[in-house]
Amino acid sequence: TLQTSLPAGDEADILELFGTWVCGYSDYLAPMPDELSASFDASQFYDAPLGGYQCDDQIYGLPQEFNVEYGAVLVNQTMFEEAGLAFPPAWENWDALISDAQQLVQENSDGQMTVAGYHFTNADAIVFSFLAGILQRGGDYWNEDRDGFQFDTEEGLASLEHLVNLVDEGVVDPVLFNDTSNWSGDAFFTSQTAIALIGPWAVAYGLDSFPDFGAFDYVALPAAGDEPIFAADSGWGMTVSERSEHSDVAWDFINFAAANADNALQWNITTGTIPALRALVEDEMYRTPLLEASPWLAGVLDELQYGRYVGAMPDRDLLFYDIIYPYVLDTPQGLMSAEDAVALMEEDANLMFEE
Repeated sequence: TLQTSLPAGDEADILELFGTWVCGYSDYLAPMPDELSASFDASQFYDAPLGGYQCDDQIYGLPQEFNVEYGAVLVNQTMFEEAGLAFPPAWENWDALISDAQQLVQENSDGQMTVAGYHFTNADAIVFSFLAGILQRGGDYWNEDRDGFQFDTEEGLASLEHLVNLVDEGVVDPVLFNDTSNWSGDAFFTSQTAIALIGPWAVAYGLDSFPDFGAFDYVALPAAGDEPIFAADSGWGMTVSERSEHSDVAWDFINFAAANADNALQWNITTGTIPALRALVEDEMYRTPLLEASPWLAGVLDELQYGRYVGAMPDRDLLFYDIIYPYVLDTPQGLMSAEDAVALMEEDANLMFEE
């Protein structure tokens, strides 16, 4: 593993890394050589995936995928049609989505929810819903100096209250549908939810695990503001070990694999991932074969321009899964008020900068 090979000094020349981790490993990585950086055009990549590889004004690798967890949802065609709802849906606002989701909910004779209308209560979905809600309302979860978090704001409270309202409207039961019970990837492909907020990476998982699943689509969510801005992790890509004796050759290969549109397209098609390279989305010569291989991406490609890199955090997993997720999940369950949740979230999150 990276945790053992890097300190031991026996790592490979080229290392595949999740972009959000890169700055945390930058002491072990070789920055882009001057000869390459002199002609490198950063604008050929989307900002969100490239952002994780940019540390202290240096580039430490190139992304191969755009990691998306928010902006579009999986929708079950059979369930929509059986409920008499238009498919694929094109929701103009959140009220329209809520109306559809309410009609898609199913309960047993005891009144217990057996099929969720809109499942957004697994960990990644909650975290990225909350962050997107702040951004779309004109706020920011980073402070002005980007050395601390601000969740106890007007936009933070409004974002959380929106998520609470979805539960109050009955589209999902967060006690029964969450990260440990009826996770959305399984719930969608076992017809336990009609609408699921999850990254498109889940499609490959679902089709492999549930090959007999029926028709579905992947469609855009409505925005809370003028633009559907969303926060995104920096996706998987390639970096070069600082100890490599062939770092220039390794960097040439990375550039050849990730920045060459023909090569990048084949990688994205083979892996079923979303491109980090703009040309694969904006140029029909590449977009057409990409969508032929992964037609469900049609609903998300035009949203990529609104993605923002989530930012270099002291401990991303601690913030997401031990702070934001439990506080947000506790609120619609009635365990605390929204005001208390955003205040405690901000307090706990900023302790990370003091460690």
